[in-house]
Amino acid sequence: MGREKAEAIDAPGFVLAGDTVVACGRRILPKTETEEEARACLKLMSGRRHTVLSSIALRAPDGTIRERLSENVVRFKNLSAQEIDAYIASDEWRGKAGGYAIQGSAEALIRWMRGSHSSVMGLPLYETRALLKSAGFAIG
Repeated sequence: MGREKAEAIDAPGFVLAGDTVVACGRRILPKTETEEEARACLKLMSGRRHTVLSSIALRAPDGTIRERLSENVVRFKNLSAQEIDAYIASDEWRGKAGGYAIQGSAEALIRWMRGSHSSVMGLPLYETRALLKSAGFAIG
């Protein structure tokens, strides 16, 4: 989220925004829109690790912006053609960064993970809580 866009929002309250990006090697993977894209992402990540970056930003009514980033590493098992076909058939990949959703059946394809499960899902809860507390929200 660019600062120009955040500052252009005329909102009387707080605005929380976030997004997630998946990188495998030196490639940023798309938010998959087609079966071909999703299949290519899954094949690329098969047996490899990839990085999941989830970022959030909080804009206060005075225009102040606070940001947090969560970096996670996920490794897929070696995926068989049948596993990829089954996942593609699930439609869980549509619009997802890297072509998968950890909160669905793709979790069974993950060999290990370092970082935050909620962050890989798309909203890093630890970082969100810290961000809101730093802005003065009363969080127990």
